[in-house]
Amino acid sequence: MTVGLLALLYAAGWRRRPRRRAAHRRAARRQAACFAAGVAALVLALTSPLAALDDELFWVHMTQHVLLLVVAPPLLLLGRPGPTIWGALPLPIRRAATQDVRGLAGRAWARAAWSVATAPTGALVAFVGTLAVWHLPMLYDATLYLPEVHVLEHVMFLASGLLFWSQLVDSPPLRSRLGYPGRALHATVATAASWLLAVVLAVGSEPLYEGYARLGSRPGGISALADEQLAAGIMWVPGSIPFAVAILWFTYRWLEPERSEHS
Repeated sequence: MTVGLLALLYAAGWRRRPRRRAAHRRAARRQAACFAAGVAALVLALTSPLAALDDELFWVHMTQHVLLLVVAPPLLLLGRPGPTIWGALPLPIRRAATQDVRGLAGRAWARAAWSVATAPTGALVAFVGTLAVWHLPMLYDATLYLPEVHVLEHVMFLASGLLFWSQLVDSPPLRSRLGYPGRALHATVATAASWLLAVVLAVGSEPLYEGYARLGSRPGGISALADEQLAAGIMWVPGSIPFAVAILWFTYRWLEPERSEHS
């Protein structure tokens, strides 16, 4: 429901955008396409028939995590939803929201919390920490039996993903403090963390998660260990693609001026 509401607000704001030159219109269409792809990733992760199998197949659950952490967040941010959705809100709501934000900005604790959350180190720690903590067997198994815990897990994955990718993708009103080398380094550290998790899952001789190991049968008839190894492969390969794209792009942009100077 929340995803649908955001999509409707984005569409309404996009239609209200002012008329601009052809180049701006092309950029706006690219942004809208990215946002639509991000929404599609959220729908696939949370409400699709595939998502209904997440308590029976570990690899499906891992696919959800990849979508929420490294696919949907960069696509949504590339869509620049902030100004677009803001423009779709009624004027009284915008005025009230502005007053609330000003009120929070006047509080020292709120400024400090915002500074930590949006700092490069804070965003990276939140991303890696969320990835690590929620894959501890005790917490992971809890998501299979307690719907509230499962929802909290997904909310934290998406929130930490948005925080992390906001350091790589400028999306007003959020702008990263990092240059291109810093952005490439951030993506590299996150890649290493996801690979470490994948290795832990892949090399085990017994299933790590009791909640899946206890199942008498699974769709497709695969074993619990094979299910876990397949999940490791999803984290290792598809889960690394967005990071690889980011690392290559920022490295290219970092080296491009130097290359131009020597050409």
